[in-house]
Amino acid sequence: MFITVNGLQLFYEQTGTGQPLVLVHGNGEDHTIFDEAVEYLKDSYTCFAIDSRNHGKSESSSELHYEQMADDVVAFIEALDLQNVIYYGFSDGGIIGLYVAAKCERIKEMIISGTNLTPQGVKPSLRFLIKAMSVFSRDPKLKLMLDEPHIDVNMLHGITARTLVLAGEKDMVEEEETLQIGANIPGAVTRILPGEGHGSYIVHKTTVAELIDTFIKGGIK
Repeated sequence: MFITVNGLQLFYEQTGTGQPLVLVHGNGEDHTIFDEAVEYLKDSYTCFAIDSRNHGKSESSSELHYEQMADDVVAFIEALDLQNVIYYGFSDGGIIGLYVAAKCERIKEMIISGTNLTPQGVKPSLRFLIKAMSVFSRDPKLKLMLDEPHIDVNMLHGITARTLVLAGEKDMVEEEETLQIGANIPGAVTRILPGEGHGSYIVHKTTVAELIDTFIKGGIK
């Protein structure tokens, strides 16, 4: 389905019944990375899997910024009048989630994975690779990762959503950045998952769905 928000068409799939759960993918991906997770979650939640602008079937814009993408999600939630929303974001989707939760009181629970506050929060070897790829491709999505985000921890202090911060032991995000996010969101729970990489438990996996469901039902504290 398509919906127009902020003058741009976003594509999303709606599946299941129950409390609304908005899922946002990472850089260069689309909503289909959550197909297996949605299949697991659909009996308990109404899943809204979104293609971010410049991704998947959604419309593109000439400029691309995380806060702009967050405004799209806030507008999406308001347009559908979703209440008591659970937000899940992976990688870029996690960055977007921090902005969304800071702006939107409708977010009651948030789970984010592999999220950084600054470009320097990505490990140097990965930043070098992204920079090299960006030079050759001129892809605005890669440029976004090199230039942003720049999230002040003071913004995190205003997040009221009950929050779970996840990262893999072998994540591309520096562990100290993950811990900093968890330490600055009031009441947040942080888990570093042994043996996991950046997306190894997320992309086309049910593992992340199990973590989401367990957290929402109070099993991760």
